[in-house]
Amino acid sequence: MKVLVGLSGGIDSCVSAYLLKQAGHDVTGVTMLIWKKDSPYPAPVSANSCYSPAEAEDKEEIAEFCRKLGIEYRVLDCSDIYESTVLENFRFEYMHGRTPNPCVWCNAKIKFGALVDFAKASGIDFDYFATGHYAKIIYNKDSDRYELHKAADAKKDQSYFLYRLTQEQLARTLFPLGDLKKSEVRKIDVKMGFHREDMDESQDFYGGDYSDLLGVEDKVGDIVNSEGKVLGHHNGFWHYTIGQRKGLGIAAPRPLYVIALDSVKNQVVVGYDEETHQTQVNVKNVNYVSRTDFEEDKIYTVKIRSASNGDAAHVIKTEDGFVVKFLSYVKAATCGQSAVVYDNDVLIAGGIIDC
Repeated sequence: MKVLVGLSGGIDSCVSAYLLKQAGHDVTGVTMLIWKKDSPYPAPVSANSCYSPAEAEDKEEIAEFCRKLGIEYRVLDCSDIYESTVLENFRFEYMHGRTPNPCVWCNAKIKFGALVDFAKASGIDFDYFATGHYAKIIYNKDSDRYELHKAADAKKDQSYFLYRLTQEQLARTLFPLGDLKKSEVRKIDVKMGFHREDMDESQDFYGGDYSDLLGVEDKVGDIVNSEGKVLGHHNGFWHYTIGQRKGLGIAAPRPLYVIALDSVKNQVVVGYDEETHQTQVNVKNVNYVSRTDFEEDKIYTVKIRSASNGDAAHVIKTEDGFVVKFLSYVKAATCGQSAVVYDNDVLIAGGIIDC
């Protein structure tokens, strides 16, 4: 079987390529470039970023890894479509008072979309595309659907970021690390000498101030409470996100949190802890993954942020999305972020929190 493996140079992608080669597959490594040489954006403070000029240096190390592994290596420039798709969505959402998750869009539109298409157009012959994500894909004969499941390593599970993958994408994708613990992957990496044993590989989307990517100048606005009383001032609502507590610069008898952003009035609305509580969220722009509907009265687990364990809820399908009714309140459900529904380890569907 011919497999194209996305290589970032990190432990997970390299071990994935190694495991596939060991299994007897015909493996080709590919790296996508997303940073434009003439980018108007400042290089991130941290080089440990997905969106960074450091990727040009990384590809030399990846090429050497591929030579040692004995596999073909290709580099594809996806920077134009990354900017027009991921960065434009990022800017649009932020400037309309929402907080997007660019990794979700990058996975669906670029990594598992444009990159695969570009690879085929460039003449690379492959049957499947593989990455080092921690998740599982299982075909369900009864429903005739490819299901997306959580990884064996619950702490490393990345299914939340993959919920926008289509049935067509899941059908041609492999996740070699889905049944492995991170500790096992590291042992393989150390044994094979791919990286230093103490290598730190966690990556952020952009290791700097997100406002650097928006291309707008600061604009003074008001910080108000839920009744509209002016409590202070800020330099642009886009510098804030729902649930933020630090950096408000306002004296109050109790901690204040950002509870809303008004992009029209350039206002940041703040309130006390109880004002961040919600028992229901509306979700739109939905992608149904393992199933196409929800069971009435069934209790699902819904994650409204990637790092959470999820909260128990009933989920009701609507004409333009679904409604999540939590059994107890959640804090700071953020407009623009993703709400992802699970039935135990099976990812049912996900979409964008609407406000």
